[in-house]
Amino acid sequence: MADRSTALRSVARNVVLLGRTAARHAQDDPMLLSVQTLRRLPSPVRSRVASALLSGGSAASVRHALAHFLADHPADARQSLAHAQPSSRIARRVGAEIDIVLGGTAPLDAAPLLRARSAWARGDVSEAAAVASTSPRRGGQRYAAVLASERDLLTPGFRLPAPAARSVASGSEPSGIRALHLLINSLPWTQSGYSLRSHAILRAQQAAGMTVEAMTRIGYPVVVGLPQAKDVDVVDGITYRRVVPARLAATPTGRLEQTVEAVVQRGREFGATVLHTTTHYPNALTAQAAADALGVPWVYEVRGQLEKSWLARRPPEDQERAATSERYLLARARETEMALAADHVVTLSTALRDDLVAQGVPAERISLVPNAVDAGLLERAETPAEARASLGLPQDGFWVGSVSSIVDYEGFDVLIRAVALLREEGLPVRCAIAGEGVARPGLRRLAERLDISDAIVLPGRVPREEAVRWHQALDAFVVPRLDTEVCRTVTPLKPIEAMALGRPVVASDLPALAEVVVEPGSGLVAPAGDPHGLAAALRRLAADADLMARLGAGGQRFARTRTWGAQAETYRAIYEGLGVSRGA
Repeated sequence: MADRSTALRSVARNVVLLGRTAARHAQDDPMLLSVQTLRRLPSPVRSRVASALLSGGSAASVRHALAHFLADHPADARQSLAHAQPSSRIARRVGAEIDIVLGGTAPLDAAPLLRARSAWARGDVSEAAAVASTSPRRGGQRYAAVLASERDLLTPGFRLPAPAARSVASGSEPSGIRALHLLINSLPWTQSGYSLRSHAILRAQQAAGMTVEAMTRIGYPVVVGLPQAKDVDVVDGITYRRVVPARLAATPTGRLEQTVEAVVQRGREFGATVLHTTTHYPNALTAQAAADALGVPWVYEVRGQLEKSWLARRPPEDQERAATSERYLLARARETEMALAADHVVTLSTALRDDLVAQGVPAERISLVPNAVDAGLLERAETPAEARASLGLPQDGFWVGSVSSIVDYEGFDVLIRAVALLREEGLPVRCAIAGEGVARPGLRRLAERLDISDAIVLPGRVPREEAVRWHQALDAFVVPRLDTEVCRTVTPLKPIEAMALGRPVVASDLPALAEVVVEPGSGLVAPAGDPHGLAAALRRLAADADLMARLGAGGQRFARTRTWGAQAETYRAIYEGLGVSRGA
């Protein structure tokens, strides 16, 4: 009964927090809140709303731009906006909101709040804060404070205050490896490469005898629309604690300070002997301040480069300018500063390690802990035909594809065009891409335009337990990433899982991918962004069963050297090298 009462109080608090957050946004900028709410509706609902909007009005209108925006058809949305001539103030405002999200620029005569958001989106940090401060509205002044806080967090040398140290009773000092992980999100509420890697690390460390626990960012998962979430989730024996206060601070700096207080409190209760966090710099600032208060070392795991991901999401025609923007340059410098401040740095690929070294981080303070697999995957022996039968897919044909988040830089449009080229030649190639993302609707439309819809399967997000079967259903696993800065340095998790299952991999010829495909002999590479080159690699595989078998076996041998169990020992060595004892 007590547990039920506690759970009800938590849900009530969560509802109040979500309501307060929504009310503040509604008061500050109701139009932005409306557009964001529509964008975050479930995909089927958004599709119905988009269809209703498209049923009337002119194609060159804000109404149609909003429909295409909700349907994740950005090119069509831009085209509608380019020729729209909105007559009402509301239509002009909605059009401007959509244009900013799509990479456009707010008109010079727009309200300060809108121009400030436009400047921030373009990477002009100081301009954004200055423009917002000129707003006469209370919401504008609050946004100005948020932007000033964001600028502070990006400023070299800025640190969060560490809570005052408290004495620990004699004889109660913790010992052994007790790692408290600070994460952005986690299972069971978020299923992504990030959350799956985190979970695998925690499980492996726990299996290796370390005591582990995780905390997620402040407000998560309530602020992403999940008020029913509990304060503590236990998944496969791993404890995830949430930082959900009754009220969130008004600025990013304030919220990070709230997080530091929560981490320090839990760190003392847990007896943490090391803190372990992941990119990007706000997490590092939190870990730095909490570690100072707790008197323990902290490890910074650089899993990606969010400033480069932001750059890759800018419109192609704006990326050269964005690469010299204040936001990009400050974030890049900030990441280097935090890597230098950490007691040790972990990263995923040789390419990413080399980039950190080039930025000035000493190589001896960086450890490589690549993506790995559960050893149990190596024992899964289901054939592609058997897996396809269990999923209700046609068993015939040569199946290629992926299991991934579906975003533009993954390059799945290149894969679909390659499949179309091969089918024109009469080859029975089929494609399955399991996952969700903003680029998925565009892939479906591309398949329709190329008249190969019957050969393309896009099942959407699949349950974690079912993802392995989608890997197994493929004859070849494809990673057709585009040649962007972030794709050149970051290695995804899924191809290693495909290798463990004996599937050859075909990937773009980029440094972070070539090091796990070419060097271990687990697959083939093709020029990034080139459908003809990708089609040639797939054609070669489909025509050579011996090559398929040889690459599949090479991938499995490579995967055996990259199990999470082995990686746990690397983490143990890192922690012990920082003075964290093994314990009794």
